Amino acid sequence: MDVQSDYRGQAFTSDLSGQEFWLVVDKGFLPVGIVMGNCIYALGALHHVVTNAKSTLRGELKDYSEAMYQARELALARMQFEADQLGADGVIGIDMKMEMLHDNEWMEVIAIGTAVRYVGAGPNKPPTDRGKVVIPTN
Repeated sequence: MDVQSDYRGQAFTSDLSGQEFWLVVDKGFLPVGIVMGNCIYALGALHHVVTNAKSTLRGELKDYSEAMYQARELALARMQFEADQLGADGVIGIDMKMEMLHDNEWMEVIAIGTAVRYVGAGPNKPPTDRGKVVIPTN
């Protein structure tokens, strides 16, 4: 049987641990998939300013900090867009990574998380009440 790439089944991916998964389900949320957003930000001439400033200046390099913020915001926005495409209500367990590439002239920011949709409590959900230990008194 040949499965097409646009097939939409019930399977999903997630970076949640088993315990995190059941905590999410217990609160009425369904993980619907792993989502990712990334941004590769070219620092260009800013890279040379940073390299020269390291040896002569002290304090924050505001343009460099602003580039980092912009790259992070783009990565998060792209991740949220993927979650929206899945019909998710939010993203949990977000892991952000930043890496310098191309002789430190490019900065890559990656945001990865699990998209979740609120489905409420229902008959197919695990019980939310705590187990009880009963000790016979006979």
